[in-house]
Amino acid sequence: MRRIPIEPRENWRQIAEDNGFFFHHVNGEIYWDESVCYALNLEEIESGLEDPAQEIADMCLDLAADIVNSEEMLSALAIPAAFWDLIRDSWQRNEPSLYGRFDFAYDGHGPAKLYEYNADTPTSLYEAAYFQWLWLEDCLASGKLPEGADQFNSIQERLCETFATFHVPGIMHFASMKDTEEDRATVEYVMDCAAQAGIRGKQIFMEDIGVDAQGLFVDLENAPIHWLFKLYPWEFIWRDDFADNVQRSDTTFVEPAWKMVLSNKGMLPLLWERHTGHPNLLRAWFHGAGKAAPVNDYVLKPLLSREGANVHIFRNRKAVFSTGGEYGEEGYIGQDLCPPPFVDGHGPVCGVWIVGGKACGLGIREDDTPVTGDLSRFVPHFITP
Repeated sequence: MRRIPIEPRENWRQIAEDNGFFFHHVNGEIYWDESVCYALNLEEIESGLEDPAQEIADMCLDLAADIVNSEEMLSALAIPAAFWDLIRDSWQRNEPSLYGRFDFAYDGHGPAKLYEYNADTPTSLYEAAYFQWLWLEDCLASGKLPEGADQFNSIQERLCETFATFHVPGIMHFASMKDTEEDRATVEYVMDCAAQAGIRGKQIFMEDIGVDAQGLFVDLENAPIHWLFKLYPWEFIWRDDFADNVQRSDTTFVEPAWKMVLSNKGMLPLLWERHTGHPNLLRAWFHGAGKAAPVNDYVLKPLLSREGANVHIFRNRKAVFSTGGEYGEEGYIGQDLCPPPFVDGHGPVCGVWIVGGKACGLGIREDDTPVTGDLSRFVPHFITP
Protein backbone atom coordinates (compact mmCIF):
# COMPACT_ATOMS: atom_id res chain seq x y z
CA MET A 1 0.00 0.00 0.00
CA ARG A 2 1.63 3.21 -1.21
CA ARG A 3 0.61 6.85 -1.09
CA ILE A 4 1.62 8.41 -4.38
CA PRO A 5 1.17 11.88 -5.91
CA ILE A 6 -0.91 12.19 -9.06
CA GLU A 7 -1.93 15.13 -11.21
CA PRO A 8 -5.55 16.13 -10.51
CA ARG A 9 -7.98 16.29 -13.40
CA GLU A 10 -7.89 19.82 -14.74
CA ASN A 11 -11.63 20.40 -14.30
CA TRP A 12 -12.30 18.08 -11.37
CA ARG A 13 -14.34 20.64 -9.44
CA GLN A 14 -16.69 21.12 -12.37
CA ILE A 15 -16.95 17.35 -12.84
CA ALA A 16 -17.82 17.00 -9.16
CA GLU A 17 -20.53 19.63 -9.24
CA ASP A 18 -21.95 18.34 -12.53
CA ASN A 19 -22.42 15.04 -10.68
CA GLY A 20 -24.02 16.58 -7.59
CA PHE A 21 -20.86 16.47 -5.49
CA PHE A 22 -20.97 19.99 -4.04
CA PHE A 23 -19.29 19.16 -0.72
CA HIS A 24 -15.83 18.58 -2.24
CA HIS A 25 -14.72 21.35 0.13
CA VAL A 26 -15.98 21.57 3.72
CA ASN A 27 -15.69 24.75 5.78
CA GLY A 28 -13.25 26.11 3.22
CA GLU A 29 -10.98 23.06 3.48
CA ILE A 30 -10.53 20.49 0.73
CA TYR A 31 -12.39 17.25 1.38
CA TRP A 32 -12.01 15.38 -1.91
CA ASP A 33 -8.25 15.25 -2.57
CA GLU A 34 -7.11 13.75 -5.87
CA SER A 35 -3.63 15.27 -5.79
CA VAL A 36 -2.62 11.94 -4.23
CA CYS A 37 -3.97 8.41 -4.30
CA TYR A 38 -3.31 5.06 -2.69
CA ALA A 39 -2.04 2.11 -4.70
CA LEU A 40 -2.72 -1.38 -3.35
CA ASN A 41 -2.02 -4.76 -4.88
CA LEU A 42 -4.67 -7.47 -5.14
CA GLU A 43 -3.27 -9.43 -2.21
CA GLU A 44 -3.51 -6.37 0.04
CA ILE A 45 -7.11 -5.85 -1.03
CA GLU A 46 -8.33 -9.43 -0.81
CA SER A 47 -6.34 -10.90 2.07
CA GLY A 48 -5.56 -7.67 3.89
CA LEU A 49 -8.95 -5.96 3.86
CA GLU A 50 -11.80 -7.77 2.10
CA ASP A 51 -11.47 -11.16 3.80
CA PRO A 52 -11.04 -9.75 7.34
CA ALA A 53 -13.97 -7.37 6.86
CA GLN A 54 -16.20 -10.21 5.70
CA GLU A 55 -15.18 -12.41 8.62
CA ILE A 56 -15.80 -9.63 11.14
CA ALA A 57 -19.16 -8.80 9.54
CA ASP A 58 -20.23 -12.40 10.12
CA MET A 59 -18.86 -12.29 13.67
CA CYS A 60 -20.88 -9.14 14.34
CA LEU A 61 -24.12 -10.79 13.25
CA ASP A 62 -23.45 -13.71 15.59
CA LEU A 63 -22.78 -11.24 18.39
CA ALA A 64 -25.92 -9.21 17.64
CA ALA A 65 -28.02 -12.36 18.00
CA ASP A 66 -26.86 -12.61 21.62
CA ILE A 67 -26.93 -8.91 22.48
CA VAL A 68 -30.56 -8.38 21.48
CA ASN A 69 -31.61 -11.09 23.95
CA SER A 70 -29.38 -9.98 26.82
CA GLU A 71 -30.54 -7.20 29.14
CA GLU A 72 -27.06 -7.17 30.66
CA MET A 73 -25.42 -6.47 27.30
CA LEU A 74 -28.02 -3.90 26.26
CA SER A 75 -27.46 -2.11 29.58
CA ALA A 76 -23.70 -2.14 29.00
CA LEU A 77 -24.32 -0.38 25.67
CA ALA A 78 -26.33 2.34 27.49
CA ILE A 79 -29.35 1.75 25.24
CA PRO A 80 -32.55 2.97 26.94
CA ALA A 81 -34.66 0.12 28.26
CA ALA A 82 -37.67 1.57 26.43
CA PHE A 83 -36.05 0.48 23.14
CA TRP A 84 -35.06 -3.05 24.09
CA ASP A 85 -38.28 -4.66 22.86
CA LEU A 86 -38.09 -2.66 19.62
CA ILE A 87 -34.55 -3.92 19.02
CA ARG A 88 -35.47 -7.49 19.86
CA ASP A 89 -38.58 -7.47 17.68
CA SER A 90 -36.64 -5.87 14.81
CA TRP A 91 -34.09 -8.68 14.96
CA GLN A 92 -36.68 -11.44 15.26
CA ARG A 93 -38.58 -10.06 12.24
CA ASN A 94 -35.31 -10.13 10.30
CA GLU A 95 -35.73 -6.51 9.26
CA PRO A 96 -33.32 -5.85 6.40
CA SER A 97 -30.02 -4.00 6.70
CA LEU A 98 -28.60 -2.09 3.76
CA TYR A 99 -25.04 -1.16 4.66
CA GLY A 100 -22.26 -0.33 7.09
CA ARG A 101 -18.56 0.58 7.07
CA PHE A 102 -15.67 -0.93 9.00
CA ASP A 103 -12.76 1.42 9.70
CA PHE A 104 -9.34 -0.24 9.80
CA ALA A 105 -5.76 0.77 10.44
CA TYR A 106 -3.77 -0.80 7.62
CA ASP A 107 -0.52 -0.18 5.79
CA GLY A 108 -0.11 -3.39 3.79
CA HIS A 109 2.28 -4.87 6.35
CA GLY A 110 0.68 -7.09 8.96
CA PRO A 111 -3.01 -7.54 9.73
CA ALA A 112 -5.54 -4.73 9.45
CA LYS A 113 -6.83 -3.63 12.87
CA LEU A 114 -10.47 -2.70 13.40
CA TYR A 115 -11.08 0.74 14.87
CA GLU A 116 -14.90 0.66 14.81
CA TYR A 117 -18.02 -0.28 12.89
CA ASN A 118 -20.14 2.53 11.45
CA ALA A 119 -23.22 0.36 11.22
CA ASP A 120 -26.10 2.86 11.30
CA THR A 121 -25.36 6.08 9.37
CA PRO A 122 -21.95 5.66 7.71
CA THR A 123 -20.68 8.68 5.78
CA SER A 124 -18.57 9.00 2.60
CA LEU A 125 -20.81 6.61 0.66
CA TYR A 126 -21.25 8.65 -2.54
CA GLU A 127 -17.58 9.49 -2.87
CA ALA A 128 -16.53 5.86 -2.25
CA ALA A 129 -19.17 4.21 -4.43
CA TYR A 130 -19.46 6.60 -7.34
CA PHE A 131 -17.10 9.55 -7.54
CA GLN A 132 -13.84 7.68 -6.98
CA TRP A 133 -14.93 5.17 -9.66
CA LEU A 134 -15.46 8.08 -12.03
CA TRP A 135 -11.96 9.30 -11.09
CA LEU A 136 -10.57 5.85 -11.94
CA GLU A 137 -12.23 5.80 -15.35
CA ASP A 138 -11.03 9.32 -16.17
CA CYS A 139 -7.46 8.59 -15.07
CA LEU A 140 -7.35 5.38 -17.08
CA ALA A 141 -8.63 7.21 -20.15
CA SER A 142 -6.03 9.97 -19.77
CA GLY A 143 -3.15 7.58 -19.07
CA LYS A 144 -2.54 8.88 -15.55
CA LEU A 145 -3.03 5.35 -14.22
CA PRO A 146 -1.48 2.22 -15.73
CA GLU A 147 -3.54 0.14 -18.12
CA GLY A 148 -5.33 -2.61 -16.24
CA ALA A 149 -5.62 -0.68 -12.96
CA ASP A 150 -8.79 -1.51 -11.06
CA GLN A 151 -10.55 -0.55 -7.85
CA PHE A 152 -12.04 -2.43 -4.90
CA ASN A 153 -15.49 -1.06 -5.60
CA SER A 154 -18.72 -2.85 -6.35
CA ILE A 155 -20.58 -0.74 -3.79
CA GLN A 156 -23.16 0.72 -6.16
CA GLU A 157 -23.96 -2.65 -7.69
CA ARG A 158 -24.43 -4.15 -4.24
CA LEU A 159 -26.68 -1.25 -3.17
CA CYS A 160 -28.96 -1.84 -6.15
CA GLU A 161 -28.94 -5.61 -5.67
CA THR A 162 -29.73 -5.29 -1.97
CA PHE A 163 -32.57 -2.84 -2.51
CA ALA A 164 -34.05 -5.32 -4.98
CA THR A 165 -34.44 -7.81 -2.10
CA PHE A 166 -36.45 -5.42 0.09
CA HIS A 167 -39.78 -5.94 -1.72
CA VAL A 168 -41.16 -2.50 -0.92
CA PRO A 169 -44.84 -2.58 -2.00
CA GLY A 170 -45.38 1.18 -2.29
CA ILE A 171 -43.25 4.26 -1.73
CA MET A 172 -40.06 4.34 0.30
CA HIS A 173 -39.22 7.64 1.98
CA PHE A 174 -35.61 8.83 2.21
CA ALA A 175 -34.74 11.25 5.00
CA SER A 176 -31.94 13.46 6.26
CA MET A 177 -31.70 16.69 8.22
CA LYS A 178 -32.24 19.96 6.35
CA ASP A 179 -28.98 21.67 7.22
CA THR A 180 -26.46 19.01 6.15
CA GLU A 181 -25.46 19.27 2.48
CA GLU A 182 -23.45 16.04 2.53
CA ASP A 183 -26.33 14.07 4.04
CA ARG A 184 -28.85 15.46 1.54
CA ALA A 185 -26.59 14.50 -1.37
CA THR A 186 -26.00 11.04 0.09
CA VAL A 187 -29.74 10.46 0.49
CA GLU A 188 -30.32 11.52 -3.13
CA TYR A 189 -27.67 9.04 -4.25
CA VAL A 190 -29.13 6.21 -2.18
CA MET A 191 -32.62 7.00 -3.50
CA ASP A 192 -31.26 6.79 -7.05
CA CYS A 193 -29.79 3.34 -6.32
CA ALA A 194 -33.17 2.26 -4.95
CA ALA A 195 -34.86 3.56 -8.11
CA GLN A 196 -32.54 1.40 -10.21
CA ALA A 197 -33.87 -1.54 -8.18
CA GLY A 198 -37.45 -0.58 -9.02
CA ILE A 199 -38.31 1.17 -5.74
CA ARG A 200 -40.35 4.37 -5.91
CA GLY A 201 -38.72 6.94 -3.66
CA LYS A 202 -39.77 10.21 -2.03
CA GLN A 203 -37.33 12.52 -0.26
CA ILE A 204 -38.26 14.12 3.05
CA PHE A 205 -36.47 15.93 5.84
CA MET A 206 -36.50 14.43 9.31
CA GLU A 207 -37.88 17.72 10.65
CA ASP A 208 -40.93 17.36 8.37
CA ILE A 209 -41.99 13.88 9.51
CA GLY A 210 -45.31 14.08 11.30
CA VAL A 211 -47.55 11.81 13.34
CA ASP A 212 -51.22 11.23 12.52
CA ALA A 213 -54.14 10.66 14.89
CA GLN A 214 -53.31 6.97 15.11
CA GLY A 215 -49.72 7.72 16.09
CA LEU A 216 -48.30 6.60 12.73
CA PHE A 217 -45.63 8.49 10.79
CA VAL A 218 -46.71 10.61 7.81
CA ASP A 219 -45.08 13.03 5.38
CA LEU A 220 -46.06 16.62 4.57
CA GLU A 221 -48.90 15.41 2.34
CA ASN A 222 -50.15 13.25 5.22
CA ALA A 223 -49.18 10.14 3.27
CA PRO A 224 -48.15 7.20 5.47
CA ILE A 225 -44.46 6.39 5.79
CA HIS A 226 -44.32 2.61 5.62
CA TRP A 227 -40.62 2.35 4.69
CA LEU A 228 -38.03 4.93 5.77
CA PHE A 229 -34.36 5.14 4.87
CA LYS A 230 -33.00 7.53 7.49
CA LEU A 231 -29.59 9.14 7.48
CA TYR A 232 -30.23 9.97 11.10
CA PRO A 233 -28.76 8.05 14.04
CA TRP A 234 -30.90 5.92 16.28
CA GLU A 235 -29.41 7.60 19.36
CA PHE A 236 -30.85 10.90 18.09
CA ILE A 237 -34.26 9.26 17.71
CA TRP A 238 -34.11 8.22 21.37
CA ARG A 239 -34.22 11.89 22.33
CA ASP A 240 -36.80 13.07 19.78
CA ASP A 241 -40.33 14.05 20.74
CA PHE A 242 -41.78 11.28 18.58
CA ALA A 243 -39.56 8.55 20.05
CA ASP A 244 -42.58 6.92 21.69
CA ASN A 245 -44.32 6.66 18.32
CA VAL A 246 -41.49 4.53 16.91
CA GLN A 247 -42.64 1.65 19.10
CA ARG A 248 -46.20 1.58 17.76
CA SER A 249 -45.60 2.68 14.19
CA ASP A 250 -45.82 0.30 11.25
CA THR A 251 -42.72 1.86 9.64
CA THR A 252 -39.86 -0.34 8.50
CA PHE A 253 -36.64 1.56 9.17
CA VAL A 254 -33.43 1.29 7.18
CA GLU A 255 -31.15 0.89 9.02
CA PRO A 256 -33.29 -1.28 11.35
CA ALA A 257 -33.45 -0.89 15.12
CA TRP A 258 -31.26 -3.94 15.71
CA LYS A 259 -28.33 -2.11 14.11
CA MET A 260 -28.23 0.04 17.28
CA VAL A 261 -26.24 -2.68 18.98
CA LEU A 262 -23.57 -2.82 16.26
CA SER A 263 -23.20 0.92 15.72
CA ASN A 264 -22.47 1.27 19.43
CA LYS A 265 -18.75 1.17 20.31
CA GLY A 266 -19.62 -1.08 23.22
CA MET A 267 -19.77 -3.91 20.71
CA LEU A 268 -15.96 -3.71 20.45
CA PRO A 269 -15.23 -5.07 23.96
CA LEU A 270 -18.01 -7.63 23.53
CA LEU A 271 -16.46 -8.74 20.25
CA TRP A 272 -13.02 -8.91 21.88
CA GLU A 273 -14.37 -11.01 24.77
CA ARG A 274 -15.76 -13.49 22.28
CA HIS A 275 -12.75 -13.50 19.92
CA THR A 276 -9.84 -12.64 22.21
CA GLY A 277 -6.58 -12.46 20.28
CA HIS A 278 -8.17 -12.28 16.85
CA PRO A 279 -5.50 -10.77 14.56
CA ASN A 280 -7.82 -8.09 13.16
CA LEU A 281 -9.22 -6.92 16.50
CA LEU A 282 -7.75 -4.52 19.03
CA ARG A 283 -8.07 -5.31 22.70
CA ALA A 284 -11.06 -3.39 24.05
CA TRP A 285 -12.83 -3.03 27.39
CA PHE A 286 -15.59 -1.07 29.09
CA HIS A 287 -13.84 1.78 30.85
CA GLY A 288 -15.75 2.57 34.03
CA ALA A 289 -15.02 4.87 36.95
CA GLY A 290 -12.17 3.59 39.07
CA LYS A 291 -11.10 1.01 36.50
CA ALA A 292 -7.48 1.10 35.40
CA ALA A 293 -6.67 0.41 31.77
CA PRO A 294 -4.91 -2.95 31.25
CA VAL A 295 -2.21 -1.28 29.10
CA ASN A 296 -0.12 1.90 29.24
CA ASP A 297 -0.96 3.17 25.74
CA TYR A 298 -4.64 3.29 24.92
CA VAL A 299 -7.58 5.28 23.56
CA LEU A 300 -10.87 6.14 25.22
CA LYS A 301 -13.96 6.49 23.00
CA PRO A 302 -17.54 7.32 24.01
CA LEU A 303 -20.07 4.61 23.30
CA LEU A 304 -22.01 6.85 20.92
CA SER A 305 -19.54 9.41 19.57
CA ARG A 306 -19.44 10.37 15.92
CA GLU A 307 -16.78 11.83 13.60
CA GLY A 308 -13.97 11.40 16.12
CA ALA A 309 -15.63 13.45 18.88
CA ASN A 310 -14.48 13.19 22.53
CA VAL A 311 -11.65 10.74 21.82
CA HIS A 312 -8.76 10.72 24.31
CA ILE A 313 -5.33 9.21 23.59
CA PHE A 314 -3.02 8.11 26.41
CA ARG A 315 0.67 7.22 26.30
CA ASN A 316 2.29 5.85 29.43
CA ARG A 317 -1.12 6.49 31.03
CA LYS A 318 -0.88 10.23 30.39
CA ALA A 319 -3.30 12.07 28.10
CA VAL A 320 -1.45 13.31 25.01
CA PHE A 321 -4.28 14.15 22.60
CA SER A 322 -8.01 14.80 22.88
CA THR A 323 -10.85 15.94 20.65
CA GLY A 324 -13.83 18.01 21.70
CA GLY A 325 -17.50 17.26 21.43
CA GLU A 326 -20.70 16.60 23.31
CA TYR A 327 -20.43 12.88 23.97
CA GLY A 328 -19.19 10.87 26.94
CA GLU A 329 -21.97 10.95 29.51
CA GLU A 330 -23.17 7.60 28.18
CA GLY A 331 -19.84 5.95 29.10
CA TYR A 332 -16.57 5.04 27.43
CA ILE A 333 -14.77 2.05 26.04
CA GLY A 334 -11.02 1.65 26.05
CA GLN A 335 -9.02 0.26 23.15
CA ASP A 336 -5.36 -0.51 22.57
CA LEU A 337 -3.61 2.42 20.93
CA CYS A 338 -3.02 1.75 17.23
CA PRO A 339 -2.22 5.00 15.40
CA PRO A 340 -2.86 5.25 11.67
CA PRO A 341 0.25 4.47 9.58
CA PHE A 342 1.32 8.06 8.92
CA VAL A 343 2.97 8.82 5.57
CA ASP A 344 4.40 12.32 5.10
CA GLY A 345 2.27 13.56 7.97
CA HIS A 346 -0.97 12.02 6.71
CA GLY A 347 -2.70 9.15 8.50
CA PRO A 348 -5.01 6.98 6.37
CA VAL A 349 -7.99 5.01 7.65
CA CYS A 350 -9.31 2.27 5.38
CA GLY A 351 -13.10 2.11 5.33
CA VAL A 352 -14.37 -1.22 4.00
CA TRP A 353 -18.02 -1.13 2.97
CA ILE A 354 -20.45 -3.91 3.84
CA VAL A 355 -23.57 -3.85 1.66
CA GLY A 356 -26.21 -6.54 1.91
CA GLY A 357 -23.90 -8.41 4.26
CA LYS A 358 -20.99 -8.54 1.80
CA ALA A 359 -17.66 -6.69 1.80
CA CYS A 360 -17.66 -4.84 -1.50
CA GLY A 361 -15.56 -1.68 -1.54
CA LEU A 362 -12.97 0.62 -0.04
CA GLY A 363 -12.88 4.30 0.79
CA ILE A 364 -9.75 5.87 2.29
CA ARG A 365 -9.87 8.99 4.44
CA GLU A 366 -6.81 10.61 5.89
CA ASP A 367 -6.19 13.18 8.60
CA ASP A 368 -3.20 15.12 9.85
CA THR A 369 -4.03 14.23 13.47
CA PRO A 370 -4.17 10.84 15.22
CA VAL A 371 -7.99 10.93 15.11
CA THR A 372 -9.92 10.92 11.83
CA GLY A 373 -12.50 13.66 12.29
CA ASP A 374 -15.06 15.63 10.33
CA LEU A 375 -12.36 17.58 8.48
CA SER A 376 -10.57 14.51 7.17
CA ARG A 377 -9.91 14.19 3.43
CA PHE A 378 -11.17 11.50 1.10
CA VAL A 379 -8.39 10.14 -1.12
CA PRO A 380 -9.11 7.75 -4.03
CA HIS A 381 -7.37 4.41 -4.50
CA PHE A 382 -6.61 1.92 -7.25
CA ILE A 383 -5.48 -1.69 -7.51
CA THR A 384 -2.20 -2.10 -9.33
CA PRO A 385 -2.28 -4.33 -12.44
